[in-house]
Amino acid sequence: MPPAPQATGFYGRHEFLLRRLHSLSGIVPVGAYMCIHLLTNATVLGGPQTFQEKVDTIHSLGPALPFVEWTFIFIPIIFHAALGIVRAVNCEPNSGTYRYGSNVRYTLQRVTAWIALLFIGWHVFHMHGWFHNSFWTEKVAHNLGGGQFDPEHATSTAAAALQSLLVKILYTVGVLSTVYHLANGLWTSGITWGLWTTPAAQRRADYVCGAFGLLVAFIGMSALFGMSRADIGEAQAIEQARIEQREEMAKRVEQIKAQEASEKTGGETAQLPADAAKE
Repeated sequence: MPPAPQATGFYGRHEFLLRRLHSLSGIVPVGAYMCIHLLTNATVLGGPQTFQEKVDTIHSLGPALPFVEWTFIFIPIIFHAALGIVRAVNCEPNSGTYRYGSNVRYTLQRVTAWIALLFIGWHVFHMHGWFHNSFWTEKVAHNLGGGQFDPEHATSTAAAALQSLLVKILYTVGVLSTVYHLANGLWTSGITWGLWTTPAAQRRADYVCGAFGLLVAFIGMSALFGMSRADIGEAQAIEQARIEQREEMAKRVEQIKAQEASEKTGGETAQLPADAAKE
């Protein structure tokens, strides 16, 4: 019997490790972030004020936000996508030969991977314009229909960006494909990591992962429905009132600081004659 061919290339030599890193990154942080992101967006069902509070909390990170985004979101997504592409070009779909459910899922996992990759890239551009740069956003992204989300007017701008029927369809297909890819990927990751290896254990895990996928899909569709059906005029009024309230509070803080500084200066000035009299 001839010896098995030796793996070549970086991926071939380190396939065992890379496959596990690939499956792990798809769950944490990428999959975990997606669930948090959809849950945050679904808070719009509680009204523009509730969603705006969540967005304000995120953006309260200030200058640290880009670092957090790149470290825990974008770099893991790029890593997972790049490694997924390497695996995809080296694996052939076999559902056309074997009509078993697992083989259909094998193909669907790769199809939804491409859809998810394209959707995430477009979604980030559509809402955020890719880069936190005023020149890029105003001169490039806006002219190409991107960068439509304004964190100061979270609900109204997100709702306005979802008014087109085509955009709604793209988001529906994109979200559902991404959710399927996560739920099915969770199941295959359990096999990769040896968590469920017997047919019985895999069936039980299949039910759990399927239920998880349905739950996340429901949250995602609820977020999309709530965002696209939000009253833009009402949301703008609430958002503007919130901005004015924040500005008023900032003015009061400055007034208090100025008053305290004035009282301190006045106290020091009054102390001088008293000290002179003692002398």
